[in-house]
Amino acid sequence: MSVAVENSKVNECSDEWSFAGHRSIDSYTHGYHRYPAKFIPQIVSKLIETYATEDCLIVDPFAGCGTTLVEAKSHGYRSIGFDVNPVAEMITKSKITTIAPGSHQNLLEIIQEWFSNYNEEEKYYISDHPRLNYWFCPEQKNKIGYLKKCIEEVDNKELETFLKVGLSNILKTSSRWLQDSTKPQIDPKKQIKDPFNLFEYQIKKMWKKNMEFHSYLSKKNRLDIQSEIHLRDARDTGLENDSVDLVITSPPYATSYEYADIHQLSGYVFNFFSDLREFRKKFIGTFYSEKIEAEINCLLASDTVSQLAVKNKKIAKEIENYFISMQQVIQEIHRILKPGATCCMVVGDSKLREVTIPTSDILISLMREESFYLEKRITRNISLKQIPTTRHPISGRFTSPSELNSVKVYPKEHILIFKKR
Repeated sequence: MSVAVENSKVNECSDEWSFAGHRSIDSYTHGYHRYPAKFIPQIVSKLIETYATEDCLIVDPFAGCGTTLVEAKSHGYRSIGFDVNPVAEMITKSKITTIAPGSHQNLLEIIQEWFSNYNEEEKYYISDHPRLNYWFCPEQKNKIGYLKKCIEEVDNKELETFLKVGLSNILKTSSRWLQDSTKPQIDPKKQIKDPFNLFEYQIKKMWKKNMEFHSYLSKKNRLDIQSEIHLRDARDTGLENDSVDLVITSPPYATSYEYADIHQLSGYVFNFFSDLREFRKKFIGTFYSEKIEAEINCLLASDTVSQLAVKNKKIAKEIENYFISMQQVIQEIHRILKPGATCCMVVGDSKLREVTIPTSDILISLMREESFYLEKRITRNISLKQIPTTRHPISGRFTSPSELNSVKVYPKEHILIFKKR
């Protein structure tokens, strides 16, 4: 099966889509919480301005930390997002739900009061899970447990979620986790900072952005624009047939991040899961995804899997599983989109075990099999996207550029614009 291009104008490479020098955390609530590999809001904003129609409903099946939903609300469009990660759901819920500035003017005073009432002799319970004891020193763990207790006593649910996101974002810095690494590993020389100081600084930053976003939405009369995030698999959104006007999403890349591992601190602290192994299986595009007994409806994907099988059968099966899962996601997108509606995907190709994985071409092929028409393909250079750029040549895991024979991945990504026939 070939990956044909329907017209000669679909392949474009333009600097205007690279947004060099733009940061993803400067505007609105985008900077509430670190989140790896999120696509920058400038891309989403440009896609909305180009393809959204009047009274448009925008959906992101892989909502992540809510970039699409925040941008949709800021532009005045209804939006719904889905993600299997409860940490992502929590972050997104806070980012799309602004708190009226006047309702909690004494927030910082309340937090200072919490600090004053802390008794270091008292033990504050988080969890006795061995992973928390592995990552946190007793002093930091006790202060985090105390903050969690104080937050859970707040009688305003929106504010409680806001404060939980603030606490979640300081967990890595408060732990022994190697600070600049997405790979879970201890830094034996790390100077661990005080959780109270980190929390106060984090909440100040978030509150400032909350007020800015609330003020903007209020001036535009967009505070009540529908914006929802649901803890649900992208392969089964539960939306009605032919009900969505526009899909904007950035699916996980093949052999992408182990989001369960990256967010394990928040997961354990907030009791989102107790078994990391089982939690890992929920994610598409990881080494732990549940195996699916189905076939890929794409010869290019099958050929890629065959090339990988020569190198490593286990990895080959994982890549096959990824494309089968994405095939199911595409079927769901086709079901929920209105006829003639647009689907925008931001994806990247990669290389693993010296085998090129042409994800963009494979997804184009799978989309065409579901009666989508490729209107445009834009290739952009990745500038400030939060993503590692190298893999270990043997293991295929993300690594440092200084690693001998490391292979650069994701230097570019593709914005694919489809129309449902």
